[in-house]
Amino acid sequence: MAMNFRRREPEEPEINLIPFIDVLLVVLIFLMLSTTYSKFTELQVTLPTADADKPRDNPNEIIVAIAADGRYVINRKPVDGRSVDVLAAQLQAASEGSKEAMVIISADANAAHQSVINVMDAARRVGLPRLTFATQSSGSAGAP
Repeated sequence: MAMNFRRREPEEPEINLIPFIDVLLVVLIFLMLSTTYSKFTELQVTLPTADADKPRDNPNEIIVAIAADGRYVINRKPVDGRSVDVLAAQLQAASEGSKEAMVIISADANAAHQSVINVMDAARRVGLPRLTFATQSSGSAGAP
């Protein structure tokens, strides 16, 4: 009986990349799901005009004005009430069934945050997802 005491050659270390790739894919999926993609929102600048009967450029606009005390006006018509249901009914009537109408929220700088949220909630309820906010340029702030 002869024993084989020959030294075995050391095996080359093998790097298994499959677990590494699995971990990277999980991290990538996590980052994709947790990242918020910010859009550059276009600020609608509304300048005061003297001619109230001038037709707007886009007939699919619904302008919702919010006063500092919380009163609402939709397309120059005062809204009776301040509930979301009343606003939703008025927005539905103003959109005339069109889902492509753009809702422009023109809120007073001192209006309550809840008043703006009510308009956004009412627009969501009637299926009007296109919203923008009217602003003034900083040079015209305080101008009559």
